[in-house]
Amino acid sequence: MPFNFVLPDLGEGITEGEIRKWVVKEGDMVQEHQTIVELETDKAVVEVPSPRKGRVLRINKEEGAIVKVGEVLMTIAEEGEAVEEKKAVPEEKPAEERNPVEKEKPAEREKSVSVVGVLPEEEEEVVLASPAVRALAKELGVDLAKVKGTGPGGSITKDNVTAAAGPKERKAEALYGPVERIPLRGVRRTIAKNLIMSQKTTAFVTGMNEVDITDLWDLREKEKRPLLEKGVHLTFFPFFIKAVIHALAEHPMLNASIDDEREEIIVKKYYGIGVAVDTPDGLMVPVVKDPAKKTILELALEIQDLSIKARDRKIKLEEMKGGTFTITNYGHFGGYFATPIINYPESAILGTGMISERPWVKNGQIVIRKILPISLTFDHRLTDGVDASRFLARVTSYLEDPALIFIESA
Repeated sequence: MPFNFVLPDLGEGITEGEIRKWVVKEGDMVQEHQTIVELETDKAVVEVPSPRKGRVLRINKEEGAIVKVGEVLMTIAEEGEAVEEKKAVPEEKPAEERNPVEKEKPAEREKSVSVVGVLPEEEEEVVLASPAVRALAKELGVDLAKVKGTGPGGSITKDNVTAAAGPKERKAEALYGPVERIPLRGVRRTIAKNLIMSQKTTAFVTGMNEVDITDLWDLREKEKRPLLEKGVHLTFFPFFIKAVIHALAEHPMLNASIDDEREEIIVKKYYGIGVAVDTPDGLMVPVVKDPAKKTILELALEIQDLSIKARDRKIKLEEMKGGTFTITNYGHFGGYFATPIINYPESAILGTGMISERPWVKNGQIVIRKILPISLTFDHRLTDGVDASRFLARVTSYLEDPALIFIESA
């Protein structure tokens, strides 16, 4: 009999995903392990393979729909298997043609209607509409039971819902002006969920400092051109990472998380530094693993590779996992200080602002120096302001005297 392929458990606590793109269509033959759909999760785009060979009998979820683990994605008829056609919905006879004794009660008649697109073993429902259409109807206050569907098998489409809500929407626009409604989907939806989770869960506080990175600037300027000729773009990020992991070794609570269910503090004995990358779809955070074991050059190459993958949406799920601390560089876009939001369930995030030339007192003299503003947001449940301030001071010392990065070890 036809096989119902449900969304499998993708691990890492992922419970749902958005269908980004179907690679196959109804009627196609698929091979075992062949990619059938691209799924946007809260980590990355995942290519979901077919668990068996056969013909695609039915696709149950449209592109843009949110599907939860365990829900049916598609139905596959195995090769050589006879597929029964679904019976059409029977027309109801006029009341005068029916025997009064055989009349069905409205509730009973409603239950007896067969629904196109619902398998026999699944619960039947009269209103045919995808999750995305139902969400739109809820947002616009449209009763789907009163909407006539024009989609396949009488299913209700987004256009049907918009048309039903039209007069109300036009009235609102007439009062205040035109609006545009954009579905909250993809990376932006994930960002919204994660940030709200972080804000609701952590007791966040932000501390700030200014760093004289003139010596680090000169070091990078000296080395970046020869490296660029070798295809390596040397940014300040590798130095930021090294400074952070040195400081984390002395302040482990900033490399920890809280297990709220067990009421335990989990202190990570390893480092996974998330690197915030701006992409056309929104902010993504690939993770640099084992940075203590890598050189500045190796870190530069890895950051470069991860950033390209993130922007091209080629980043793998495992490359987004394992983070313990995050660094975000908003200074590249002109910002100075900020209050970056913790990448939950981590306990801290370091933000780096725009480097500028400033008058600075050094050895009793006013000189022009390269100054970097930095901001540290930390979870006050795990550590106190004193510890966080000391951590920020240690990061500052490593960036002001980059020789320490190479002399000391984490």
